[in-house]
Amino acid sequence: MKKWNIKKADENAVRELLNDECLKTAVFDELLSREPDSEILRNNFQDSALISLLVPVLVSRGFCSMESIGEKFSAECLSDPFLIRDMEKAVEKINSAIDESVKICIYGDYDCDGIMSTVILYTFLSQAGADVIYYIPERSEGYGLNCDAVRKIADMGAKLIITVDNGISAVKEAELIYELGMELVITDHHQPPEILPRAEAVIDPHRKDCMSPFKNLCGAGVVLKLVSALDGGNYEIPLEQFADLTALATVADVVDLSGENRYIVCRGMNFIEQTDRTGLTALLEVSGLLGKKINSTSMAFMLSPRINASGRFGSPKTAVNLLLSENEEEAHSIAQELNSLNESRKKAELIITDEICSLVNSDRSLASKRVLFFCGKDWNHGVIGIVASKIEELYGKPCFIASESNGEIRGSARAFGEFSVFKALNYCGECLEKFGGHQGAGGFTIKSGMADKFDSMLQEYAFINHREMPVFSYNIDYVIKPDEMTLRGIKGLDFIEPCGQGNDKPIFLINGATVEEISPMGAGKHTMLRLDYGGKKLYAKIFRKPPEKTGILVNQNYSFAVNLEINHFNNRDSVNILVIDYRRQGINQNKIINALHIYESFLRDEELPQNYYNSMYPERDEVALIYRKIAESGTDTDMLYSQIFSEKLNYCKFLVAIEALAELKLIDYIYSEKKVKRLKADGKVNLETAPILKKLREKTGR
Repeated sequence: MKKWNIKKADENAVRELLNDECLKTAVFDELLSREPDSEILRNNFQDSALISLLVPVLVSRGFCSMESIGEKFSAECLSDPFLIRDMEKAVEKINSAIDESVKICIYGDYDCDGIMSTVILYTFLSQAGADVIYYIPERSEGYGLNCDAVRKIADMGAKLIITVDNGISAVKEAELIYELGMELVITDHHQPPEILPRAEAVIDPHRKDCMSPFKNLCGAGVVLKLVSALDGGNYEIPLEQFADLTALATVADVVDLSGENRYIVCRGMNFIEQTDRTGLTALLEVSGLLGKKINSTSMAFMLSPRINASGRFGSPKTAVNLLLSENEEEAHSIAQELNSLNESRKKAELIITDEICSLVNSDRSLASKRVLFFCGKDWNHGVIGIVASKIEELYGKPCFIASESNGEIRGSARAFGEFSVFKALNYCGECLEKFGGHQGAGGFTIKSGMADKFDSMLQEYAFINHREMPVFSYNIDYVIKPDEMTLRGIKGLDFIEPCGQGNDKPIFLINGATVEEISPMGAGKHTMLRLDYGGKKLYAKIFRKPPEKTGILVNQNYSFAVNLEINHFNNRDSVNILVIDYRRQGINQNKIINALHIYESFLRDEELPQNYYNSMYPERDEVALIYRKIAESGTDTDMLYSQIFSEKLNYCKFLVAIEALAELKLIDYIYSEKKVKRLKADGKVNLETAPILKKLREKTGR
């Protein structure tokens, strides 16, 4: 079960802001500037309906005054690019190379940020008359500068290498560049090491000696500033040319969408919608977004994955060629190729995810670990990071996934809350060839034969530093009332856009709605619910889960954590409710989460207070009750517990009973789907022979 952190907005602050004419005007003007022809805004009603949902969300997030709202959501310009350390040196060196017709090589990266950075700088330098080429390593070469690539670039006749989205740690490679008679300019946005590489200029806002006020740019954001500096420091023309690509990179690289990043993405979204870039038009078309409103969600989940697919399943040059193309037929063909690569990416993710779920279903102890670690043979390296994110969310635990290919074991990790991927990898350093990352994500290479030791050290790190592991949570901004679900109120939420890292999309709680109908959607892959919420009829969508896997029962009351959007179809607007999570009414989440923590501690053989063992031992009649409630067609475990919940039958007992029934082959326990199916008993079964009950009896002395 995911934890719902339900925020409470100060009612006085909400009332004050709802009556603030300045806020009404600011929101209206901001939205009108983005959508001058919006039907919802056309009548110029600057009333409280437009901010009826926006205000409680803002207040719940701590923005209780116009001043604080302005500080967070008002980004009117970008800071002077020359405030970045070494920017003047870089401009001087690059302009000199252009004037002297020195061959310049842009060295990029194979992800969306690196690809966009390459296209931006290549386009600008080409238009400036530079003799310029680009080099992006294939994923098989690994991230960043490598010595073989440096030698190839030297053979091409380049005399100046400019890195984009990489290079800050390339100390060894930088020395080779100078040994081969070339020079280097570095542009990067990653954390710098203590010793910087040798270079004519090292542009990175994270340098300790950098005076630039905004640090959290992505690689393309740094390149945009370089281009502006090369253009004399003026941003207008560079933004008109490259805000679209920079915005895509900013969203794709999951950097904090505040301050200058917010400004870039706001400008970029408008340029994407009205783009005359041939390649981007083709990409919008194959993504089904041509002519539609663009927001951070469509950029993150529709456009960026197709760009990234080129580096994961093909060559990153394919995406570069698309965005440099000026031929409609060629661009359409390349966009279709990227779309096919993206489909291959989805299939590869599904194969690995299904394989991991099968491992868990056959050995449920794998899921009881504090930290999940899975290592497969020849899993595609291009998608294991995405899979790690999916497994992390599915099981609600930090996840490390590795793949062994050609004798090398490389992996990716994802985590949440206070658990630090970087600190965990550092603790396991004796098992690793190399590693890098930050709080929430990282990459690593395991030494040969040390995968099991790495797993053991991961668990050890978690036990020492997180006796109570962080719980995967959703922060719910507001408990919405039935009459508040209006098109005008939902339109007001666009003021918060672009949403992303550091500025999450608002989550609302539908608190207690009756499910009147459940039906398949999208060829049975998704689910549509018809709800009665306080007398109001609503339709809610659950994506990537067919009706039979939801566990939802008709005519029962549920609460739903949802995102709200406006759906535009056939020139008609309607409320679009997207379900993130759901549960039966009356469940105490804290008791369930605590009980699960105790149960898994028991499975891991961690010592518990003696009275815990007694309280989790189920009686025979309790196990029999659970068994009778399980259908042969299958029953969702969470929904099963909600049906038979009582103070006597706590969640620990329930989990023990389910495990005992599974061990005795009385039920089929599909852990990854939280589903149990009743099996026909082959003769009389002695319940006490279940291994988990034997283990408990040793602790209780029964």
